[in-house]
Amino acid sequence: MRQVLLHEGSRQLDYEIRDIVKKAEALQALGQKIYWENIGDPILKHAVVPAWIKEILTTLVNENSTYGYCHSKGELETRKYVAGKNNEKGGAQITADDVLFFNGLGDAIGKLYQFLNPYSRVIGPSPAYSTHSALEAAHSNKEPLTYNLDPENNWYPDLADLRLKVKYNPNIVGILIINPDNPTGMVYPVEILEEIVEIAREFNLFLVSDEIYTNIIYNGVETKSLAEVLGDVPGIAMKGISKDTPWPGSRCGWMEFYNRKVDEQFDQYCSTLENAKMVEVCSTTLPQKALPIIQEHPKFKEYLRERRKEIEERSEIISQYLHEIPYITFNKTNGAFYNTIVFKDGSINDKQFLKIEDEQIQALAEDWVEKIGEPDKRFVYYLLAAKGVCVVPLSSFQSELRGFRITLLEENQEVLKQTFSKIAEAIYEFCTSDVDESVEATLS
Repeated sequence: MRQVLLHEGSRQLDYEIRDIVKKAEALQALGQKIYWENIGDPILKHAVVPAWIKEILTTLVNENSTYGYCHSKGELETRKYVAGKNNEKGGAQITADDVLFFNGLGDAIGKLYQFLNPYSRVIGPSPAYSTHSALEAAHSNKEPLTYNLDPENNWYPDLADLRLKVKYNPNIVGILIINPDNPTGMVYPVEILEEIVEIAREFNLFLVSDEIYTNIIYNGVETKSLAEVLGDVPGIAMKGISKDTPWPGSRCGWMEFYNRKVDEQFDQYCSTLENAKMVEVCSTTLPQKALPIIQEHPKFKEYLRERRKEIEERSEIISQYLHEIPYITFNKTNGAFYNTIVFKDGSINDKQFLKIEDEQIQALAEDWVEKIGEPDKRFVYYLLAAKGVCVVPLSSFQSELRGFRITLLEENQEVLKQTFSKIAEAIYEFCTSDVDESVEATLS
């Protein structure tokens, strides 16, 4: 080519959550049974969309208007509905004009960073959700910029770390919160949210809160939405219907803009996001029409209660298998449907392995681990090859910690127990396959 084609930031677009699927599919072709724990798709894990939701969609599909464009910012009645639900909480107030629909939050996240000045950075939590960290890094052509979540303190953010990074990096213009968090399953306590708001106020930043899992909180834990704690600080909440309906294939998400008029540059930024959607014409009409009908259906609240109860039960089952293992740090999940397990210092290295009976599968596994340096990836690849369990290494979530992420989505309790029995066995076998007796004694 006469010129370089790719943006330098394209190097940041790596997505291990999907990449590991290729390895699992190679094992499937050799007859290995796979337990999929790599991605948060409820439908993949046998969640059944209720008949009453399907009836709503059937009715909409039979309406001619469903097949046309909607308003560029989103279906007006749905935007009014979304604004009203936010305003009922009594925090930052918005109108339908402050709501902007996208084709899923992936689309929204991409736009969020795309139109920022390349030197302007948004700092997010680590372990990081890959879509946020990769797209923020790609826009800036830099490594992701993160603040630490602490596994020794319920995965709560290290506010001292966040404040110092904001103070000494003037390029930071925004702070990202994912509440409830992916990949850790942590739910931000209200007092921590309030402290983050104060940091944003002190340094004249805007806040972004990814609240896609806002309806999936359990174990008696409570939090608040960004709008409820924001005060007069500019902010953006990101929401969607893919996780709680559950309808990930709808690709329906939206932003809510708060306090946009308090800062001229922030208002211009919000307007640019709106203009970008107008250039695309609009987002998909059907799920937008369905959203208020589904959420106002008399069965919706009970449906959410049942889903939360089921996920809470799974969090307890998983805890029974993992919480006493001496080689890991384990925190019970309280929100979303993920858990991140961390290996303790000294418990894994680049020599450990799992026994694999099948020679072809063993050859594949050895080829995979030859090419990597991170010991948690080594564990993940051996776990996949030896036990058939597909998880994602923590090193792929922009973290210096080493571990892996799992989901709480398996509907079949027997399969759930099989899966986590295999994971627990693998941790013990891997961590004792080549470890000094002195290290093992320290860990125990």
